[in-house]
Amino acid sequence: MGDHSADIDKHIRIYVVVFVSLMALTLITVAISYLHLPLPYAVAVALAVACTKGSLVACYFMHLISEKRLIFMVLALTAVLFLALMMLPIFTVADRVQVP
Repeated sequence: MGDHSADIDKHIRIYVVVFVSLMALTLITVAISYLHLPLPYAVAVALAVACTKGSLVACYFMHLISEKRLIFMVLALTAVLFLALMMLPIFTVADRVQVP
């Protein structure tokens, strides 16, 4: 019975550390907004922080850190298709550019 209690305490400790990390990253996001960085740098830094926060949520609260290989393959396919859809407007705008 004592081993089960220690296992629960370990999981609670992990959740608390992830929660504190998410709060720290939120404060970092707010602090970055006050730095008045140029727009491309601000977007890049904000996306990096958001990806880190999203990874923490997906790995620990959605329990993807302990999943099998098939789940990671489906997640990777989703990410690739998402990036392809995000790149689609770039290619359509490039078609409209007229060369003199």
